[in-house]
Amino acid sequence: MNEPKPWVLQSLEWGPLLLFFAVFMLNRGGDVSLWGQNYTPLVFATLVFIPALALATLIRWRLTGKLAPMQLATLVLVVVFGGLSVWLNDPRFFKIKPTIIYLLFASLLGFSLMTRRNWLGAILSEALPMDAQGWRKLTARMALLFLALAAANEIVWRAMSETTWVYFKTFGMPVVIFVFLMANAGLFRAHSIQVPTDDATK
Repeated sequence: MNEPKPWVLQSLEWGPLLLFFAVFMLNRGGDVSLWGQNYTPLVFATLVFIPALALATLIRWRLTGKLAPMQLATLVLVVVFGGLSVWLNDPRFFKIKPTIIYLLFASLLGFSLMTRRNWLGAILSEALPMDAQGWRKLTARMALLFLALAAANEIVWRAMSETTWVYFKTFGMPVVIFVFLMANAGLFRAHSIQVPTDDATK
């Protein structure tokens, strides 16, 4: 199976989220009437986001033949909590979804540390080869990051406007994760290991 081009995977990653943001911003002036029901802009954007994410995930799976556990967990929680928001016409369920996701990821990473299992390395070692100590440090830092993001999500959606929360979800969280990865560049360099290539083994 040919590996899809990076821009294709990036489009599948960002496309549903940017569509969610665009739908919300275009309709934030008032409720949206659909099938005899009035939806708030956030709930309507969630209604559009769920099938968009499901389709993007399906396309990714067909192109690569695999899905990361985080991608599957995210899809399931989006369908469950997003579906509850649409069904009950209550945006709060979708707003707490990032909190649940980040707490789940933090718990899994914390459990892997306690049981001395390198689950993070099993997922990312092909793209980021590091020694065992490096993976333990990164796992601990990522667990703390996810706990901080869960707390931040709760603060933003409970204390700030809905528009602020949408900006935070769409752009704030990815920026925080990007800055986190850049801040750990030294860790990646210090614990990187050489992976034998096909040429080296001949």
